[in-house]
Amino acid sequence: MTNDLERNSLSKIRVLHCIETISSGGVEKVRLGFAQYLDKEKFELRIICTNSKGPIKLALEQEGVRIYDVGAFKSPFEWDKYRIVLSIIRSYKPQIIHGAVFEGMSMAAVGGFLGRVPIVILEETSDPQNRSKKAIWLQRQLSKVATKVIGISPSVVDFLEGKARIPKEKVLLVNNGVPLPLLTDNVECDLLRRELGIENGDIVIGSVGRVYDPVKRFSDLLEAIKEIRNPRVKFLLVGQGPDLEILKSKASELGLEGQFIPVGYQENTSPFYSIMDIFSLPSANEGFGLVAAEAMLHYLPVVATAVGGLKDVVIDNKTGFLVPPFSPPEIGKKLQLLIDNPKLRIQMGRAGYERAVANYTSERYCQQIEKLYNNLLESNLEK
Repeated sequence: MTNDLERNSLSKIRVLHCIETISSGGVEKVRLGFAQYLDKEKFELRIICTNSKGPIKLALEQEGVRIYDVGAFKSPFEWDKYRIVLSIIRSYKPQIIHGAVFEGMSMAAVGGFLGRVPIVILEETSDPQNRSKKAIWLQRQLSKVATKVIGISPSVVDFLEGKARIPKEKVLLVNNGVPLPLLTDNVECDLLRRELGIENGDIVIGSVGRVYDPVKRFSDLLEAIKEIRNPRVKFLLVGQGPDLEILKSKASELGLEGQFIPVGYQENTSPFYSIMDIFSLPSANEGFGLVAAEAMLHYLPVVATAVGGLKDVVIDNKTGFLVPPFSPPEIGKKLQLLIDNPKLRIQMGRAGYERAVANYTSERYCQQIEKLYNNLLESNLEK
């Protein structure tokens, strides 16, 4: 006999998400926002990942999401991992399997096909412009078993339809989404500024992200600040990663020790956004740029590189400025323009907030995905 809890679970639409790790990255933040807004009376969500840890894992579990760790993939064709995925599928019997990140898309496509899951959705979450021909070919093959392939920004959609040659009728744009922040009050902001040695009259240029410099290029931001030649300009960096010590050494070489303020990983980034005056993201590539949307939700103007999803999120000369990648002098010029013009900072910050609320919230992302699920389920029933 099944108990009431089991019967209630069986009456729901069972959804299985597949991603790589659950740690502190953007993909898992989007899953958390999705879980928080998902209609739990109608859907049950579980997640397969390679490994999981940290506060996002705990938050997902608090939302009632069961997480399965299958271990890291050594290659896309590690069949022992797919056997584990398949056993989970056969036990859970999802109506929808939804994969994001290359490992997640592989698990969803292979597991969904072998497990005869009715609806298979793949979600491209990175900026794949420099992906190898072999990887693009593999993605094309995986997409053949997909019901829909999501691109998280117009730039990613262009890649899917162009380089990857996935049929247009199969591709769908669903912009990433981030939670609306709880804005920090002035008293808490003042306390945090004092703790970090930020004085009245200082201008705080901030950035947030994993400190992996070949991609995030925080070193370009240090060089841009050096060119500004203003000791009252501080660079607040929120994030941890393998290149943090290299950045600290570079700041020392540039004579910016007193201006560079690295605070490491922070579970709650909202107070740090709240003490920034300008946000900058000088990435070499970005599938979307979640932190740019987060900054806009904190009324910040954004100076970003015109790459990947960033050139879709930031509207040049309206919500901030777009500059070419690998160009510290151009970053410095736009930062200087905003430093010199407080009214422009406020104007661009307000425009960015309005754009982010309209296009880039977790609630809006969840609504679009739920609508997609419902439409595909209805279509599947009609067949």
